[in-house]
Amino acid sequence: MATLQRRPLVKQILAGADDNLLVIAGLGSSNWDITDAGDRPLNMPLWGAMGATVPMALGLALAQPTRRVLVITGDGDMLMGMGSLATVAAQQPDNLAICVLDNEKFGETGNQATHTSPLNNGPTDSGAGTDLSLIAKGCGIADVGTVHEASEIAQLVTDLRRKKGPVFRLVKVIVEKLEFVMPPQDGAYLKDRFRQALLGST
Repeated sequence: MATLQRRPLVKQILAGADDNLLVIAGLGSSNWDITDAGDRPLNMPLWGAMGATVPMALGLALAQPTRRVLVITGDGDMLMGMGSLATVAAQQPDNLAICVLDNEKFGETGNQATHTSPLNNGPTDSGAGTDLSLIAKGCGIADVGTVHEASEIAQLVTDLRRKKGPVFRLVKVIVEKLEFVMPPQDGAYLKDRFRQALLGST
């Protein structure tokens, strides 16, 4: 059973973020999470691009091999883009970390159960839903783990921020109704802001 709260967790993950850390967040709750932790030009919150978070981060990691690229996204977004995990494994970017916050819900469309919930998988021997960490492992990502407890957070932060990648961590979080903390909503502005912060004025 999940016990972790997503907002305090994301704040710990992003604490002290510097210009070496590039953050790509999945649509919806993950956007609000990273913004609540502190909006910054090197955060790229995706608006409406469900399933595109890991592909975008992979391209960025390959293009910027000296920077750390961190994905913070949800289970719904990751389910939409599962095939990208196979490409991550094929490319093996050592500067990429993926953190999936799994509350077993499609939070942006009414909190319907996702496939990671046992509710969507019928009776099984284990009673478990789809395990995204096993899928990442099966795709060929060697460094995979699942986090359930507060005692695991310090190691999670270290792994996401500094461990040689690709790193994949599934974090089980509770279902919460949280205040929207909106990043800028203009996609062109976000793109230009991120690009200028990363590459400078050209």
